[in-house]
Amino acid sequence: MIIRVQSSAGTKRIEVSSSDTLISLHQQVEKTFSLESNDWGLYKSRDYQKEIKKTKSKLKTAGLNHGDMLYLKTAGPGANDLRPNSSGESVIVIEDEIDVEIGKMDGRIRRDQENKGMFKIENLPIEPWDEAYLKEKEIKFLSFHAYMRQQTAGVDKGKYFRLENFKAARKLDANSTQHSVVDLPSAVTLNRQKFRHVDNIVFENREIVDRFLNYWRNSGNQRMGFLYGRYTPHSEVPLGIKAEVCAIYEPPQESTKNSLQFHPDPNEEAVEYIARKLNLQKIGWILSDLTAADPATGTVKNTRHSETHFLTAEECITAATFQNRYPNPCKLAPNGKYGSKFTTVIVSGDNDCQISFEGYQVSNQGMSLVADNCLVPTLDAPELGYIMESSPELFVSDVYYKQKDKYGNEITKLARPLPLEYLLTDVPTAFSLKSQFTCSNSIDGFAASNRDSIGEMQSLSTLSKYLNKFKPEQFVDAVSDFHLLVYLYCNDTISFKNEMDVLLDAVCSHDNILASHWKDCASWSTLEELMRHS
Repeated sequence: MIIRVQSSAGTKRIEVSSSDTLISLHQQVEKTFSLESNDWGLYKSRDYQKEIKKTKSKLKTAGLNHGDMLYLKTAGPGANDLRPNSSGESVIVIEDEIDVEIGKMDGRIRRDQENKGMFKIENLPIEPWDEAYLKEKEIKFLSFHAYMRQQTAGVDKGKYFRLENFKAARKLDANSTQHSVVDLPSAVTLNRQKFRHVDNIVFENREIVDRFLNYWRNSGNQRMGFLYGRYTPHSEVPLGIKAEVCAIYEPPQESTKNSLQFHPDPNEEAVEYIARKLNLQKIGWILSDLTAADPATGTVKNTRHSETHFLTAEECITAATFQNRYPNPCKLAPNGKYGSKFTTVIVSGDNDCQISFEGYQVSNQGMSLVADNCLVPTLDAPELGYIMESSPELFVSDVYYKQKDKYGNEITKLARPLPLEYLLTDVPTAFSLKSQFTCSNSIDGFAASNRDSIGEMQSLSTLSKYLNKFKPEQFVDAVSDFHLLVYLYCNDTISFKNEMDVLLDAVCSHDNILASHWKDCASWSTLEELMRHS
């Protein structure tokens, strides 16, 4: 059937089937109109009411019929904004899709009324930053959106409020002997961050984590991986954001029982492309720090707690480096960027010597210190960092932090050294109560990437054994494996790059019919023939 889509660029016709999903419809609209971002929506009415969400529902179920007209609305002033930076130039800010969605929410918390016919002052909605409510719900940090609402509330509506990223260091001209005091950054006093950009981390199923941990179980060495997933609203925190993890990709690395070394990844662009086609993005990284206590019972040592450290200095600096690499677009920041939604998950032992998952983010001030290359580890204390002293090449301002002494008085101390927990916000981490499998399955997965060092090889033989676990009608389940998709896309023997889009669309919409049609392509037939002789 034909669905007409009207936009500011004109009306176009899209050929679909009544059995297609709304996800498939959105993908065809995106392709037809050459939409490069996710800041758009489909609506049934001309006034942009009755939005058609991107779900797995069939077109017929959604009430779409042959000849229907839909209306395409691209990002307006709510998603794009112009902000003058420090030099007076306008910066175009394109907010993340999740920020646009939460920005439209009221955010106020409504109380349950016991007597529906009576009005009481205590039944009035409360603001999302209400301290009593947060304390009652044991919420340690404001969500970032609640924090911004708080700062822009009141009579002046935040007219003079700006989210500033400070500078703590400045490179010096080695050939110059004089430097203007105006050009040098002033002293900085750090504050504990009251908000966090991500309020919860959830793994959509346990299988992806078990698969990651199998490297440590089989080798005894530590492992790192990047988290791919999506950001969604988190209902447990007012105006909160949840990071949903759908896949873990392990880049090239060397590891021992107590060290890790990263290597450049030749497949990085391919991995990012596959993630985008699956509507996923890089949302964090995960790092193991596990030491077996009793192999017979499966217990592990508890080495990270308040008496030792939560993140080492090297881990904290690396986390901040990643966060600086993936900044958070923000309309209230002069340069259009403030903080990051990139998260860190540490796998270690808890108080009961069981494997636990702890989430963290480095504060925005911590990100600035790392961006200025003035925060370094100490030699003998993993829980401490050190602010570098000025040199002929780099001027570093004095950095202070506040701490209470044994009498309860607040004192200011020079950050040499600096307790790194001062720069951390913890993020609750858990598993979804109802398992989902966006790009993984409950059957033992295909061999993970970059595990040749422990004998886990990605080859035609392992691919053949993996596919034999599935029935023909389960083909879309078989190919819904992130590591397998990366293997196919980067395959040197047979090139799938020109044919992967259809397969990725099938995986994204979980369409077995489309996936089965894709099997008829010449490249897959050649691969099947090679597997028979492997």
